[in-house]
Amino acid sequence: MNDFPRVWVVFLLLLGLPAAGLSQDKKPPLKWGTDPTGGAPFIYKNKSGDYVGFEKEFADYLAEKLGRESEMVAGDWANLPQQLTKPADVSGGVDIVLNGYELRKDLAAKYGVTRAYYVYRLSLIVRKDDDSIRGWDDLDGKTVGVLGGTTAHRYTKKKYGQSIDLKSNPDVANVVKLVNDDRMDATVQDSPVAVHFLKEYEGLREAGEPAQPGELPGYYVIYYRKSDTELGAKLDKAIVEGLKDGTLKAIYERYGLWNADQEKLATETDGPWPPANLPDEASQWPELFEELLLAAGMTILLAVTSFPIAMAIGLLVALGRVYGPWIVRVPLGIYVEVLRGTPLLLQLFLIYYMVPELFLKADMAGWVKWLTPFVAGVMGLAVNYSAYEAENYRAGLQAVPKGQMEAALALGMTRFTALRRVIVPQALRIVIPPVTNDFIALFKDTSACSILFVTELTRKYNELFNFNRDLIVELAFLTAGLYLLMSYPLAILAARLERKLGGPKEGGKP
Repeated sequence: MNDFPRVWVVFLLLLGLPAAGLSQDKKPPLKWGTDPTGGAPFIYKNKSGDYVGFEKEFADYLAEKLGRESEMVAGDWANLPQQLTKPADVSGGVDIVLNGYELRKDLAAKYGVTRAYYVYRLSLIVRKDDDSIRGWDDLDGKTVGVLGGTTAHRYTKKKYGQSIDLKSNPDVANVVKLVNDDRMDATVQDSPVAVHFLKEYEGLREAGEPAQPGELPGYYVIYYRKSDTELGAKLDKAIVEGLKDGTLKAIYERYGLWNADQEKLATETDGPWPPANLPDEASQWPELFEELLLAAGMTILLAVTSFPIAMAIGLLVALGRVYGPWIVRVPLGIYVEVLRGTPLLLQLFLIYYMVPELFLKADMAGWVKWLTPFVAGVMGLAVNYSAYEAENYRAGLQAVPKGQMEAALALGMTRFTALRRVIVPQALRIVIPPVTNDFIALFKDTSACSILFVTELTRKYNELFNFNRDLIVELAFLTAGLYLLMSYPLAILAARLERKLGGPKEGGKP
């Protein structure tokens, strides 16, 4: 009996030996932050559902050189550097940021930065059948799409100003496809992106020669915590070795990305880094404030254009649901519940991206031209909010006593006249508070239109934040203040209308 405890101890020790051996063999992770959404050729999913891309292979190479295990951490591209503020061992934390991030003065001042692992240029992509754009000098009056917050965005904005209709979006694939579908004239993209999508779309071509983004070449670098100097030194060593021994050349060639710029980069691995004359991309306050004001104007335009349409549709739907026959009430009820039960963002996406696909497949490309980002945004907001207004008006109509309709009919009015002259005016008074609340909410929901290339206030804030990261708090407060200035007067107006159109007060006149 006394031997049993010893037997169990030996048995448990034997079980623990393999586990201990495995734990010793397991490599620590190298967590690299990236945004795989529409990220070709940097990182994307192939037809088998596996992640591929030249930066995926590059990250695996770095991890192997450092004796670590490559671990991708997905995030939003514009906010990847923020993930370095978290410890790497917590959720969302990373060791490095590796996702086509350009060498910039503002980021290099805040984070550690490696030597360049790739040199990029800016490519102008247009349709093959568009002879009006032969090069960079032919963009005046054209609609040009860019990836928001990138050097391509900054370069195009600075070079052309108001002479072009510049559209930004967080998804490269969407921008390129819109050019291919003749819904946008051109797009400016980094050269690796151009190489990939020119292979994917046979109807596209590159106009003119690729441009250098500034006085210095365009460099892709890795960002890490300034305190991780040892990690930075190891990354630099791995990059230099990979450039010299041909490892990176082999990776880049698999994606058609090796060129003369990379040959030159491989011979410039001994100079000081980073360059001392990095340009300052930050904006000045007058410029920032002016851009936010213009974006606020777009927010107001979206709201005041879409909400009256939503009110009109909502009133018609409510009348149909309350006074129409069942064959009208049932589909209108489904209309309301579908719109209230699905996100606004999805509805906007369907209107702007999916509906045109149906027209294109039906060889009705001409119908797509009128669906501009602004028109699609107004349509999406109006349709979405019409469902909520329909419920407001339905409640107001049902709150009017039934005797009002009976009395109007008894006086000889038609049903339509009774609704127009008696029922609807009383219902409108009742629904003023909820309708006003919806209008205020609509101001904030205009931010969803950013997926449609509409530069409203929230989209502009995100755009300015990318190049003015030291002003994140100030920009946030200024943006919030502008929203407040736009919505608060509406609340005051609603209160006055409620008092003016309200019923009799206690002990006195209405």
